[in-house]
Amino acid sequence: MDLLDRLAEDPSSAALFFDVDGVLAPIVARPEDARVPKETRAELRRLNGRYGLVACISGRAGEVARQIVGVPELTYAGNHGLELDAAAGAWTDRLRAFLAKVEWDELEDKELTASLHYRNVADESAARAELEAVAERARAAGFVARFGRKVLELLPPLAGNKGTAVRQLLAEHGLSRALYAGDDTTDLDAFRALEALDLAVRVAVSSPEGPPELREAADVVVRDPTDLRTLLARL
Repeated sequence: MDLLDRLAEDPSSAALFFDVDGVLAPIVARPEDARVPKETRAELRRLNGRYGLVACISGRAGEVARQIVGVPELTYAGNHGLELDAAAGAWTDRLRAFLAKVEWDELEDKELTASLHYRNVADESAARAELEAVAERARAAGFVARFGRKVLELLPPLAGNKGTAVRQLLAEHGLSRALYAGDDTTDLDAFRALEALDLAVRVAVSSPEGPPELREAADVVVRDPTDLRTLLARL
């Protein structure tokens, strides 16, 4: 809590970064139904008026994340930050061609990346085994394939990630103090990006599905998006 108080002492020199799903928006059965609660939206608007930067760095496409959050005046970097990587667009056609050969009910094509969800399947073990085969084919085609919270993600093999997006946005705004809140493995890259800052606050939104490494690396651990909103009220 002392870290939060120190961050709030000089908000104009600090940035606030958030993942969206599972952090600002509760996890729901169907990804397309995710929404940030109105109380959290109100906090985000208030914080945007105080801090040097408030940004959402999401695995979703940036415009989709903007719709889910419902606060368009924030900064958005989608596809795990790859939208800020100029080289990512060259992989769009290759990804589309690969996905054309994949049959999966909940396939989320985000142009630069894709997510194959298995939260709603009857047999998670069988679904995971099937997706392991998809992941193997994707890697053979040159993509990065990794598992997250009930999802297989396919990405281009580029250095861009949530950490590089954090570094780029901090540099563009001339900020050296920041908070980042996340709930999954990809958020570890963002946690590491804060290591060289004058003041860093790493917040893990914990869940049984989340990686223990995130909780271990965090300065603050909260139970769910509602608890995170309570934390934001301190800022």
